[in-house]
Amino acid sequence: MWKDKRVSVILPTYNEKDSIRRVVREFFESGVVDEVIVVNNNAAPGTDDEVRPTPARLVHESKQGYGHAIQRGLAEATGDFLVISEPDGTFFGRDVHKLLAYADDFEVVFGTRTTRELIWDGANMEWLIRTGNYLVAKFMEWLFNTGFLSDVGCTMRLLRREVYLRIRDGFTIGGSHFGPELMMLVILRGARFIEIPVNYGKRVGESSVTGDKWRAFQLGVRMTLLIVEYRWKSWIGRIPSSPRQPLARR
Repeated sequence: MWKDKRVSVILPTYNEKDSIRRVVREFFESGVVDEVIVVNNNAAPGTDDEVRPTPARLVHESKQGYGHAIQRGLAEATGDFLVISEPDGTFFGRDVHKLLAYADDFEVVFGTRTTRELIWDGANMEWLIRTGNYLVAKFMEWLFNTGFLSDVGCTMRLLRREVYLRIRDGFTIGGSHFGPELMMLVILRGARFIEIPVNYGKRVGESSVTGDKWRAFQLGVRMTLLIVEYRWKSWIGRIPSSPRQPLARR
């Protein structure tokens, strides 16, 4: 728990059989995590066998896609603070403390992998991916006239439960570009957010998206088009927005 509030961690899994048990253990070893939900999204054979010996709760989501897996995990979570991460070894369980340290003053905490000093040897954050994520994030920041953003693709983030309840009706993306949609809904629904640097390490195995430069480029284009679409729809009233909400002190 964190200051008498329950903490849930959502881990979507597709091709992380060789790392997921260690990642689940790291989050519980942080000492503040009450619940880890592993969402098996048609994952590699043997993944369930790796999860079952751990204290994590295993659920299955048949709709393929990162967005579908995260939405299922958020719906299953019971915590007051909802932490989204990846079980591929790139994120560190101890960084949950960083996210929670800002949760008193902000309703949402986004991670960023673009801080050079926290990019570990072997991490898949070469120039193209790092620069692409930075530029798309800056485009979102400029177009929505919002707070500092430097990484549109970082999947480690924290939401208060009340924010999740405020934005969940707007989820429409089931694929890999769900992350920017969540960010824009946070912005449009008036949630207070901040972006902080997190550790980013070497992946165990190969990513089905960022492991291929062409696929990574295509994903960046889809994210950019989605940002333009959201901004236009918000201007014409098809996506409702709210002024920034006052912070409820804990």
